[in-house]
Amino acid sequence: MPEFLTGNIAHMFTGGARSQLLVASPPLDDSNFDRSVVYVIDHNDEGAIGVVINRPLADPDLEPISRWNDSLTEPPVIFNGGPVDPSALIALGVTQNTIETEIEGAVQVADRVWSIDLAGDPAIIAPNFAGIRIFSGYAGWSSGQLDAEIDAGGWIVVAAETNDVFGNQPTDLWRRVLNRQPPPIKWLANAPGDINLN
Repeated sequence: MPEFLTGNIAHMFTGGARSQLLVASPPLDDSNFDRSVVYVIDHNDEGAIGVVINRPLADPDLEPISRWNDSLTEPPVIFNGGPVDPSALIALGVTQNTIETEIEGAVQVADRVWSIDLAGDPAIIAPNFAGIRIFSGYAGWSSGQLDAEIDAGGWIVVAAETNDVFGNQPTDLWRRVLNRQPPPIKWLANAPGDINLN
């Protein structure tokens, strides 16, 4: 049985790149993150945590979370959230509108994005959300590590749109996010997979 990360992770840190996207700069030597898009759940002086949002798993094991299957947004699969602790499952949900009140079994991460406790009852929690996505593993950085990687040019920090995290076409997200940025960042969307071919 996998370890479930509950909504408690959502308030470990404040500020920084929280609720924004990290877009991997090409080429990134780390195969775990090459052409990845990471949604930052939290980031501050203590470190950062996020999930890769553009890598759906081809053959995920849905049995541990089968009771949530009917609540998953398209495509209804588990995503590879990152290289840290693949046995940990993180769920994010999006509300139709901004909600000012608390939601049982969930902790607010951003305006309409919430971290969901998968150990909770889907019948009570799921009706509050327009979509839910589950990630196996996550991306984590120790104090100052993410800031250093951003300063070194490994990541481009851009504003997140709700459809980035919960959209139904995640595999081409890296190019789409770059394409909506102003030049010269926009030009990176056409970078070849092998930089030697440029």
